[in-house]
This record gives sequence, C-alpha cells and structure tokens, in this order.
Amino acid sequence: MKLRLALLLGLLPGACSFQAAVPHPHYVLGAAYQADGVWHYPRRRLDLVATGLATVIPAGHPALTADGEAFEQDALAAASQDLQLPAIARLTNLANGRQIEVRINDRGPADPARLVAVTRRVARALGLPGGGVAPVRLHVLAGPSQVAEAALPGAPLLALTAAPVRAVLATSLGAPGGGAAAVSGRVVSGPAGSVSALPGGVRAAAPAGAPGPGGAPSGAIVPALSGQVAQTPPRYGALWVRLIRFSQYQDAARLAARLAGLHPAIRREMANGEEHFTVRIGPFGFGAAGVAAADATLRQAIGAGVNDARIVVEPE
Repeated sequence: MKLRLALLLGLLPGACSFQAAVPHPHYVLGAAYQADGVWHYPRRRLDLVATGLATVIPAGHPALTADGEAFEQDALAAASQDLQLPAIARLTNLANGRQIEVRINDRGPADPARLVAVTRRVARALGLPGGGVAPVRLHVLAGPSQVAEAALPGAPLLALTAAPVRAVLATSLGAPGGGAAAVSGRVVSGPAGSVSALPGGVRAAAPAGAPGPGGAPSGAIVPALSGQVAQTPPRYGALWVRLIRFSQYQDAARLAARLAGLHPAIRREMANGEEHFTVRIGPFGFGAAGVAAADATLRQAIGAGVNDARIVVEPE
C-alpha cells in the first residue's frame, strides 16, 4: 500500500513541479516570444549598450530563473527580455551615478516600457526608489559574458587557451548571493581534473556529472561578481520614446506624419560613418509624472503598430 501511494504521489502535478524546481543551469537563447502584446526576438549580443528604465523583480517569482539557476532576491542578478542567458553586464543608475555588475540569468520584465528587472539586492545597491523605477544604462561585458556561458550545456563554442589543471590552494567566499567563490589565483599540483581556474571565474571541483555549488553542473564557469558599487557622475538626460531608426529621411518623415497626433520629432544621427534618422517622442522627465507620460506614449505607439518602440534615456 505504501509503495502504491508513493507511485501515485509521483504522478501528481505537485511532484512534477518539485522535480522541475531542481536547479539545472544551462545556456538559453530561445525563439521569439510574445509578452504583454509585444514580440521579443532573443539574440546573442556581446557588445550591447542600451538605456531605459529599470524595475524590481516582484515577489512570487518561480524557484528557478529562465536559465535554470536558483532564483534569489539577494543575488546580483537581473532579467532581460532578449539577451542571451547568462550574460554579465554593468548597470548604471543614470540619476545618481551608482554602478554595479550583475548576472543576467532570467527573462523579463513583461512590461515593454522597462528595459531590465533587478533583484532587491541590486535595487538597493543602485538606489532604486521603493516601488519605483530608475533610468539606467546597461552595458554587456563581452569577456565575462563569454566565460559565464562557456561551460554551460548548449552554449556556443568559445576558443579558450587551456588553463593548467591544478588544485586550488585557497578560496574565499564571495558576498551573499554573489555567485561562485572567489579564487585567490594561486595553484598547486594536484590530481588531474580536480579544479581548473580561468580568468574571471572558477571551474567547480566535482566528480564528472555531479552537481556543483548551487546545483550548477560540474565544470560550470561562473565569474565572481564583487558586489562593489562604483560611484560615477550622474548623467542628467531625459526620457524619450524612440520609435524606429531609418537610413532614409523620407521613411522617417512618413512615420512621423502617420503618428502626428503624438508630436514626434526626427533626429539626424551618425553611426559608423553613416547617416540615420530616428523618429522619437519627448522629452519626459525622470519623475513619476514623466515616467507615466512616457509609458502612456509608448502604449499608444505600440498600439499604432510600432512594435519596436522603446523608452530610452537621451542624451546621457
């Protein structure tokens, strides 16, 4: 009877979700998907620099992130709508200049008016207002991002010079929620396959196939994040709703005419020696009223068929 009961419990949805909640870190890109009426197209970008509004990940998040890591509000982590997972990025609060490095390991936010969602720990570090948003700059760090993804199942191949296979002489624990232990960098001779230290990260010491720290698979490379907050000069700009960038002025003018009721403007820009014309609406302030106005304008633009419309901070 006990065996039959155990088998029945194993078939219940709750039992299945319990099994699914076991951390299984893996590289994620994924197909296009729709959230809150807007389509997103994930792609691998190692040179992305973007601006927008950051929000805080709300309570009630599932046990795992989109790439299979254990979710923690005390982690130095964030969610992106379309970046590869994981990625390492530098986030800067443009309103106060605070800057910190985070691990992007989740999908979100669902709201197209927000660029990134961060954990409570990151929100505190950046000085996000309680229950509010802040203008931020997101800069993907190519080297650390490649290291973060390199050893995970499904990750793109990365050409790395083989590091000496040695045992770690000394390690120290990082800040809570900051990821893997920080490695001193000193190595001594040891059994082959024990530990392999690579710049910016540590390869977990565990038998082949066994889970490493935090449920990560053995061999997973996780760059250690310091959790240190750098203070940079605030960048006083304004919020704008950026619609589409065109290579021809006539195309930009046609879109501006179609959305004349939103009072768009055309901005001439130079990129890589080429002339472009960006249709945008604004400016809006950083305060609650400005954010609300930018949100409403973005909704109107998306409703008019401009799916690529986004809130940005210009100029920095």
